[in-house]
Amino acid sequence: MELQELSDRMEIREVITRYTRAIDTRSFDDLDHVFADGAILDYSSVDGPVAPLSEARPWVIDGLSLFTRYQHTIGQVAIDFDGPDKARATAYFVNPLVMTDPEGKEILWEVGGYYHHDLVRTADGWRSVRMVDENIYSRF
Repeated sequence: MELQELSDRMEIREVITRYTRAIDTRSFDDLDHVFADGAILDYSSVDGPVAPLSEARPWVIDGLSLFTRYQHTIGQVAIDFDGPDKARATAYFVNPLVMTDPEGKEILWEVGGYYHHDLVRTADGWRSVRMVDENIYSRF
């Protein structure tokens, strides 16, 4: 593996980390540093929109407002390159979310699945042009 490919793989993993950190810290404006202009986010597996970031972001914020805290864990990340400036990445995720019922009891909800990203190299580094949130399971 060449040095450029190793660097690209690290940058792409960082894009995925930036996505989950922006969500987990409620720093939703930081998503602008994850997605390229015109990127499409697909949350259809959780009955959400398939839309540009400007339309998907409010849906994400509203949905996560039900939870007091949450945290992503990213597992394996498979990356395939299509030339020097395009890539596809799939990252396994587990996402526990905590909500509080009216009596103050915490309820743990866990979801898991894959984040699929189509990425391109831009002047600002690698950015996702399409992300599909594929939920595989959900449990209370």
